[in-house]
Amino acid sequence: MKKEAELTNLDKLYWPDEGITKGELLDYYSRIAPYILPYLKNRPLSLLRHPNGIKEKGFFHKDAGNSAPDWVTKKEIHSESTDKMINYLVCNDLESLLFIANLGCIEMNPWNSTVNKLDRPDYIVMDIDPSPKNTFEEVIDVALVIKEIMDETDMTGYCKTSGSSGLHVYIPFNKKHTYDESRDFAHILASMVTERLPKTTTLERSLNKRKKNQIYVDYLQNREGQTLASAYSVRPKPGATVSAPLEWKEVKHGLQIRDFTIHNMLDRVENKGDLFKGVLGKGIDMNKTLAKMEGLHVR
Repeated sequence: MKKEAELTNLDKLYWPDEGITKGELLDYYSRIAPYILPYLKNRPLSLLRHPNGIKEKGFFHKDAGNSAPDWVTKKEIHSESTDKMINYLVCNDLESLLFIANLGCIEMNPWNSTVNKLDRPDYIVMDIDPSPKNTFEEVIDVALVIKEIMDETDMTGYCKTSGSSGLHVYIPFNKKHTYDESRDFAHILASMVTERLPKTTTLERSLNKRKKNQIYVDYLQNREGQTLASAYSVRPKPGATVSAPLEWKEVKHGLQIRDFTIHNMLDRVENKGDLFKGVLGKGIDMNKTLAKMEGLHVR
């Protein structure tokens, strides 16, 4: 079957203030494809679409409907919240990536698990989600405490910018555990973080209920169907920022979200390679790690 994504309205301004067009977005995804596709492949996608650019309100798109070509992979999954089947788009190749981006999907949001093992995530995610009152230095401090705990328990983890206002830390699980087990593990880790940073962090999800200067350590992203912007995904934010994998030595005060955009990400990956590839590698031994975490409390 011939695969060909029709690309339209390439001159449309998606970032009016910066003069960045839809064509430039498509060019970025075309060139970053070898790096982003491993994090999208075989995963149901929740697509955040801005067909008229970032100045207009976007909307989430999950169901492929009748508009997707036959050659784009799809997966029907039952939604408990709506009690309906959703025919998710799955992005397995360059043509599918360009088809999805051409819909005005600036941001790619994959599941934590793949269609062949939907109930077994490849990793857990610690989403460091600041309030408007927090500084980015405080966000960085939270990531460094997570790294501190990982080092103390011999865990391996990887950090990336969200491309918006926070940081994401991923810990590989390699499909060894269910979503429930993954969420419970993330809850324990998040609780340890809030114990070490009680003034600036919280497990309270609601902005209205938490203190105005508290960062939410979001462990609930580890539920089935929850999504975050993929590594190397563009965000519909000023400057056309990208969710950028980081070296841990870069996670320090002075780091800025706006330093990573569609204009420099390709040079970065050509220079540093894929800093995130370990996320899909060997998973940690959760039981051994939990025992080490318990040991930290006993000391």
